[in-house]
Amino acid sequence: MKEDSARMDLQKDFDQDDFPPVGGSRPERTRQAPRPKLEATEAASAEMGREEYEKLLGLYDDSFRNLAEGEVVKGKVLRILPNEVVVDVGYKSEGLIDIEEFTDPGGRVHVEVGDVIDVLLEKTENQEGYVVLSKEKAEKMKIWEDVEQAYNEGKIVRGIVKERIKGGLAVDIGVRAFLPGSLVDLRPVRNLDALRGKELRMRVIKVNRKRGNIVLSRKAVLEEENQEKKKKTLALLEEGKVLRGVVKNITEYGAFIDLGGIDGLLHKTDMSWGRVNHPSELFVVGDEVEVVVLKFDSERERVSLGYKQKSLDPWQKVSEKYAKNSRVRGKVVSLTDYGAFVELEEGVEGLIHVSEMSWTKRIKHPSKVLAVGDTVEAVVLEVDQEARRLSLGLRQTEPNPWDLIAEKYHVGDRIVGKVRNLTDFGAFVEVEEGIDGLVHISDLSWTKRLRHPSEMLKKGDSVEAVILKIDSENQRLSLGIKQLSPNIWDEFFRLRSVGDLVTGRVVRLTDFGAFVEMEEGIEGLIHVSELSEQRVEQPKDVLSVGDVVRAKIIKMEPAEQKIGLSLKAVAQDLTQEELRAYMETQERDSGSTLGDALKSSALMEQMESDNVGGDDN
Repeated sequence: MKEDSARMDLQKDFDQDDFPPVGGSRPERTRQAPRPKLEATEAASAEMGREEYEKLLGLYDDSFRNLAEGEVVKGKVLRILPNEVVVDVGYKSEGLIDIEEFTDPGGRVHVEVGDVIDVLLEKTENQEGYVVLSKEKAEKMKIWEDVEQAYNEGKIVRGIVKERIKGGLAVDIGVRAFLPGSLVDLRPVRNLDALRGKELRMRVIKVNRKRGNIVLSRKAVLEEENQEKKKKTLALLEEGKVLRGVVKNITEYGAFIDLGGIDGLLHKTDMSWGRVNHPSELFVVGDEVEVVVLKFDSERERVSLGYKQKSLDPWQKVSEKYAKNSRVRGKVVSLTDYGAFVELEEGVEGLIHVSEMSWTKRIKHPSKVLAVGDTVEAVVLEVDQEARRLSLGLRQTEPNPWDLIAEKYHVGDRIVGKVRNLTDFGAFVEVEEGIDGLVHISDLSWTKRLRHPSEMLKKGDSVEAVILKIDSENQRLSLGIKQLSPNIWDEFFRLRSVGDLVTGRVVRLTDFGAFVEMEEGIEGLIHVSELSEQRVEQPKDVLSVGDVVRAKIIKMEPAEQKIGLSLKAVAQDLTQEELRAYMETQERDSGSTLGDALKSSALMEQMESDNVGGDDN
């Protein structure tokens, strides 16, 4: 039966046209010679002998049996037609492949007659008797075989990242494969889109041909490569050695440098002898840098690196280069509440304290005078090379106006100035531009007791004052306004003595006594214990504001401008007649309540008793 079928197929082959049908139509013949019929074949077989014919049929049957659908075989390109490529795969019929499988995006056909290619036998025979072949499917099957082999043998595969998908990346390794985001790198990758179009080296960690799933890992390849690099790097690591590395990551406090399988930390304080606000000012991820190994902990595999250590420390020659009192120029790099930092050269900064910015103005913040980026001239005030501190002065670049004050003005000189500011303790008066003097509240008036300078002065007033004290070193100038007129207190103390009797008017009552004004601006205190020989609880019990009294001076303190008075001492000194005359005069002239107090029976009896006793003595 098989032989009969083979003969029929062979007969059919000879009956077919020279070219297989394409797209439902058969191409024109290139030659019109008919194929030999079965009778001609049998005649030929008779001529070549029965044995040779049987051998030919056996070979044909073997070829038929060796080819099966779904198998990848070798084929030779016989002809290239407009829509198909004719391929001989050694089967009873020639095979057809769509021309598009050999056409690139530009429309060029990249196959030639005679090329041997791998093809997939999709169907041993279609309705028109041709073998259905596919080059693309053969290539994919070959790729799947290669992928499975790479998976089984742990080989590395290469692929191009096509796009970002949920959970990771789609990678073309000949067929579409999945690279999870967690397996893209040794560390999480924030921007997976940046890898699009890049070729990666990966390992196949999972493959399922039936489902068409392939899972890849780039991390596995990097880990293996890092292990090899790490061994070599660890053999080279030692303190003081200079190595090359790549900036792998940047943080606020430093940069991590990949030395080859092991990372080292380059702290920002070791990046430059100068000021570094953020490591990104000097380095970018991917930069190749040369660094010095500062410290290496082999047990914990921690490496500390330095970049500035490749050059000499500029502070080693600061004392020589920036002598005290020398003038320097620099750039303002930072402002703080207490001053401004000025960079004189990379790695060398000096501080201009806020108190060293002006001779005359009280600077509340450096920003009132300087700004970051300004180029300034300053004077070196102090150098501490060990502590790496350099003090600078801005005001020292100009003459100190306070040095001229002592030459220009003297104590006792009168000046005219404008009131610039009022405080609880006094008024600041501008003597000249930038030079203010203080009029203390106690130096505003000889006679008035002021609670606040605003009771006598206003901001902006033009006033005359006397220079009381000049302190150029501490930049202080003391002024006085009351000193413009004679001191009435001095005159009072010159004319009066302890024991004198004075007359005055009660101006204030307090819990501890009564203040009596003897002359305009001159007051004395009658303490509650000096109001009467009898115990007085409150001054108001015996006196009222406005009362005119005669008192005795019992204490004088010129320096403090204090005067102590006593009514009790007056009473003790008066005789009965003097007391009566005094009281009559008081009642007639002023109606003072003092008379009423002195007329009390207890007081009168006491005074009479004292007088009698005195007469006896």
